[in-house]
Amino acid sequence: MKTAVTLCRVAEAAAGPFVFHQDLSHGFAKAAEHGFDAVELFLPSADEISIAEVKKLQAEHGLKIAAVGTGAGMVKYGLSLTDADPLIRQKALDFILELVDFGGQLGAPAILGSMQGRSSTTVPHQLAISYLADALRTIASHAARFDVPFIYEPLNRYETNLFNRIGDAVAFLTEHNLENITLLADLFHMNIEEVSLEKSLADHIAHIGHIHFADSNRRAMGFGHTDSVKLLRLLQNIGYEGYLSAEILPLPTPDAAAAQFIKSTQPNL
Repeated sequence: MKTAVTLCRVAEAAAGPFVFHQDLSHGFAKAAEHGFDAVELFLPSADEISIAEVKKLQAEHGLKIAAVGTGAGMVKYGLSLTDADPLIRQKALDFILELVDFGGQLGAPAILGSMQGRSSTTVPHQLAISYLADALRTIASHAARFDVPFIYEPLNRYETNLFNRIGDAVAFLTEHNLENITLLADLFHMNIEEVSLEKSLADHIAHIGHIHFADSNRRAMGFGHTDSVKLLRLLQNIGYEGYLSAEILPLPTPDAAAAQFIKSTQPNL
C-alpha cells in the first residue's frame, strides 16, 4: 500500500478536509518531508498549473500523483452531473473531462465525489441515476485513452442521496455495465453508512481502487475511534495495493496531521 496527501488550491474549500492549502511547491515539499509516496491534487480547474510544472515538482521531490479531485466544480462553480438544467450538466461534464485530461497526462485518475449531485423534486431519483450513468460512461471512456481508470466515490447521506454505500455503488456500476470505473472507499463516509467497515471492504475489494484513510471524525487515524490497525491488517490480507490517501482535516496543525497519518499507516502489523 502507498500513501498520499491532499494538496488543495481551492479557496472555497479552505475549511475542507485537505492537509496542505498553500502553493503547490510548498505542498510537494511538505509531502516529501513527511515521507508520503504521492500527492492528491484538489485544483480549481485544469488550468491552475501546467503539466510541465507538475512534472518538475514531481522530479524535484520524488512523488507520484495519486489522483486529481474534481470537487471544485461543485464548491466553486455549483456544477453537478445531475442538475435539472442540461446546460449545467454539460458544463459539469466538460469540467470533469478537462481534469481527466490533466490527470491522464500525469498517469493519474480523476475522482468524482460531490459533482455527482443528488436527486430532487425536479430530478426524480431514477432520472438522476440515468444522468449519472450516462456521464460516467462518457468520462470512463475518455479516461481509458490515458490507460487510467475513473474513480467514483459514494458519499454519506448528508452529501448525496444517490449512492451512500459501497455495495450499492457496485450494484449500480454492474447494472449499467459501466467499465473502467473503480470505487473510492472513504472511511469517514463509510463510518456513517456501513454496518461494518471491514465487511464492506472485504466484500467489495475487487471494485475498490482508492481509499481515503480518515478516522471517524475526519481527522488523521488515531485522532478518532476507528481501529486502524485492524483495517490495515485486513487490507494487507486481502491484497489491496492502492493508495491510502490523507483526505483529512489539518488538525491540530497540517504538519501534525500529516505526521500522525504516516504514523497510523505504519504500525507493527
